[in-house]
Amino acid sequence: MHHENSKKATERPAFDRSSSQDSLDELSMDDYWKELENIHETRKNSHEEEEVVVVKEPDEGELEEEWLKEAGLSNLFGESAEDPVESMVFLSTLTRTQKAAVQKRVETVTQTMRKKNKQHQVPDVRDIFRIQNDPKEKVSDGNEPPSVKTSINKNETEEEGKDPEFSLGICEKNLLEDVTVSETDINLEISFAEQAANIKDDSIDKLCGGKEDDTLLPNFRLPKDKTGTTKIGDLAPQDMKKVYSLALIELTALYDILGTEFKQQKALKIKTKDSGLFGVPLSVLLEQDQKKVPGTKIPLILQKLISQIEEARLDTEGLLRIPGVAARVKSLCQELEAKFYEGTFNWETVKQHDAASLLKLFIRELPQPLLTVEYLKAFQDVQYLPTRKQQLQALNLLVLLLPEANRDMLKVLLEFLQRIIDYRDKNKMTLNNIAMVMAPNLFTFHGFGSKSIEQNEFVMAAGTANVMRFMIKYQKLLWTIPKFIVNQVRKQNAESQRKERKDKAMKKLLKKMAYDREKHEKQDKNSNDADVPQGVIRVQAPHLSKVSMAIQLTEELKASDIVARFLSQKSGVVPTLQKEEVFLYEIGGNIGERCLDDDTYMKDLYQLNPNAEWVIKPKNI
Repeated sequence: MHHENSKKATERPAFDRSSSQDSLDELSMDDYWKELENIHETRKNSHEEEEVVVVKEPDEGELEEEWLKEAGLSNLFGESAEDPVESMVFLSTLTRTQKAAVQKRVETVTQTMRKKNKQHQVPDVRDIFRIQNDPKEKVSDGNEPPSVKTSINKNETEEEGKDPEFSLGICEKNLLEDVTVSETDINLEISFAEQAANIKDDSIDKLCGGKEDDTLLPNFRLPKDKTGTTKIGDLAPQDMKKVYSLALIELTALYDILGTEFKQQKALKIKTKDSGLFGVPLSVLLEQDQKKVPGTKIPLILQKLISQIEEARLDTEGLLRIPGVAARVKSLCQELEAKFYEGTFNWETVKQHDAASLLKLFIRELPQPLLTVEYLKAFQDVQYLPTRKQQLQALNLLVLLLPEANRDMLKVLLEFLQRIIDYRDKNKMTLNNIAMVMAPNLFTFHGFGSKSIEQNEFVMAAGTANVMRFMIKYQKLLWTIPKFIVNQVRKQNAESQRKERKDKAMKKLLKKMAYDREKHEKQDKNSNDADVPQGVIRVQAPHLSKVSMAIQLTEELKASDIVARFLSQKSGVVPTLQKEEVFLYEIGGNIGERCLDDDTYMKDLYQLNPNAEWVIKPKNI
């Protein structure tokens, strides 16, 4: 087998690189090859015929066309291209590098359509971006000069090419501060692609310390954001849809700047099981489970396997690395299929190592990989990006692109793996050991076939194990939505509201009765607003005994302080809620809905979104 030769290649004299768990001892690659061997053995012993997912090779221009659809920009081409105004709001919020990424794809689609003589309106990409220069259509957040060019023609001067919000001057200043003050800070205020462009343009990458050590992981951290850190799950679905589009464009722009090819894979539909546990699509599993437990977001079988492993203590040596007995695991698998949903399966007989083997089997037997067919290769290719920081930035964006069900399951899995690592002194399972064991289960997806994997197996092994290490070690960072993306969402919402107000004004002129009614409503609203003095916000808490309170804003007032004030109001009428059960929300204004973290400084956030309403409530209500 090819991997045996690769394995021999790694057998060199051992040396003490570091006592840190983050030091990658080359001999620990043995764990990867042993795990891969166990997987091959399990599949060989399985008499079921495997369904291979065929990845479709797209036609010329088809990939870019699909990309534009995914990015929410399908009306820049095809039958709806005659009226691309809907996309103008979106385009006007993009950074210089994001616009360049869009322009590149539109040009490719345009050329392809002309070659195929498609009878669609094919816009000139220069015209699309030129529309934004019309003062009547230009988005302004109040800080922009009256005439700013947004064209990104390569021949224009550097000054003309700057985006006002993400200007190179600001970018450069922040980036230099980032590098010189602390090499481990992750700047979420400036587009990742803009940061990469500045490093490339200004040749300051040497400030990062030259060639990076492939074995040591830095302690990346997020600087505190006074307006609050936004995590996945904090935003309403309508805003998350915008986040997805922006993350796709930003990731593509980052890869363009770094000269790395970013391609989404596309799987042809295959026949899959429509019931059961193992080898069942994630969506089908959740549909089954929600009939049993309404609202569940994580497959019940995964939850049960994790709790079974944890109940037997996490200090067991070799946990996840030592496989269960193959025949027993196969038998348990069959028994679970028959009895799990009936509730008649006897969990007391399941040994810990068998449960761990079942957990890994469940993950790799998903008909489509947990990291999805579309993005699995992109996750694998993160290893080829030039710096650790850029690899982390790419992973952050890729996590944002995963479907919600896949993202939720990945989060639970990574948190579980970290809990095992917390017991590394006893179970001997360090970050590296866990990464080596889990990488083959997430990255060597059997549905693609094995030829390409076998040809590059050694490179693939080390690379995907490193990506796995990143996902486990930096998981808290990966579930953060960068501030620059949240700000772009705010701009889109503000501009959409501006257009809605214009439309309403036209309707008011046509319908006098409606105009009068809205006028009175507006007057009533203004009279209510007048009750709230300057520098004071009114916070609603419909689920608590004290349903409303006026709060004076101060420089140091945080979201957690406001929640604490409400919870301190005693009442026997309303059930007492704990602090960890309720959160302060920012609703409306330039955001749909956003759950605030405890350390959000309210005065800073109020200045960013003065028209928001403030509500305390439990999550998901």
